[in-house]
Parts: sequence; structure tokens; C-alpha cells
Amino acid sequence: MKKNIFGMMSVAAVALMMASCNNQSPKMDEKPAEAGAPTSGMNIAYVEVDSLMTQFNFAKEKTEELQKKSNNARNTLTSKGNQLQAAANNFQQKLQNNGFTSREQAESVQAALQRQQNDLAALQARLESELANETQKFNEALRDSLNHFLAIYNKDKKFDMILAKSGDNILLADKRFDITAEVINGLNKRYKPAAKKAEAKAAKK
Repeated sequence: MKKNIFGMMSVAAVALMMASCNNQSPKMDEKPAEAGAPTSGMNIAYVEVDSLMTQFNFAKEKTEELQKKSNNARNTLTSKGNQLQAAANNFQQKLQNNGFTSREQAESVQAALQRQQNDLAALQARLESELANETQKFNEALRDSLNHFLAIYNKDKKFDMILAKSGDNILLADKRFDITAEVINGLNKRYKPAAKKAEAKAAKK
């Protein structure tokens, strides 16, 4: 595929930035303290996005699902592309060797090849669109799940700001502000895979 659709999964990392009640950049001192301990009058914490994506069961399952679909789409396009290339090579060879009985026959085969190429381009566009839509839905579901959990989690913790730490968007952060493990554990406790949801729904009937 011309575009790496699965690369769009990185959008999820950007989508995880939490709303804060103060835009002031946190200042950190070197004194030992509890995780999320107040500093400069501000109670802050952060979540490692990379860890969230690899340890939150929902994110792991959906990532694997999207990767599989991406691979299947790529394999399908590669196979059809190879078939088209072989047909085009055969056409060219027959044309050079005067293998067609008439000009009309050659033009008919050439038109068929053009239709096959157009069909392949349409298939690629459709598969890319489907994967893009599924990736967007996943990002939205992940963001909603995290925001909903943090809204409940923060009723007791009362952080002024919860940041998403991904790549270089936070250059340096003291581990005492890291609540990633707590968040992932809480999310996994709340998460019910689709199979278990179906079983629970069936049991109520």
C-alpha cells in the first residue's frame, strides 16, 4: 500500500493529552516525595503513553486486530498487483512478437488491463479508507475510556494536571509523578473484552 495505514495508530498517542485546570508548566525539585506530590503549589502526574498502548488490554487487542487487517490488506494488494504486472508483461511480450491476430484484439486486451488497474486502485482506496475509519474509531474509544477512568480516579487523587508522556513531548519527568501503573491496572480491571460482554449478555437472558 502506498500509505502506511497502521502508522496512523500513532495518532492515539497524541489523542491522550488530558485536559488540565492550569496551563502552567510544572517545576520539579529534587526532594523525595510521594507519587504526584504537590510541588510549587501544583499537584501533577503523568501517564506513559507507550506503556498504556502495550499494557492496556483493550489497546493491545485492538492494535493486534488492526495490524492483522493491515497485513491482510497489504497481502491482497500485493497479490493482485503481481497478477496485474504478470498480465501486463504477457501483453507486452505478445505485442512485440505479433501474438495478436488483429489490432482490435490487442486493444481489447489493453483495455482489460486498464480496467484491472482501475479496479486495483479502487480496492486500495477502499481498504485504506476502511482501515483509517477503524483506526479513528479506536483512537476515540481509547481516549473516551481513558478520560472516563481518569475522571473517576481523580475524584480521590485530586491532581491539578495529568499529562500524557509520549516521545519528547515531555523532555524530563521525575518518576514520582508517574501514575502509569495505577492507571493501567485500573483500566484493565474495568475492561471487559467483547467475548466476555457477549457471554454476560447471554447469561442475563
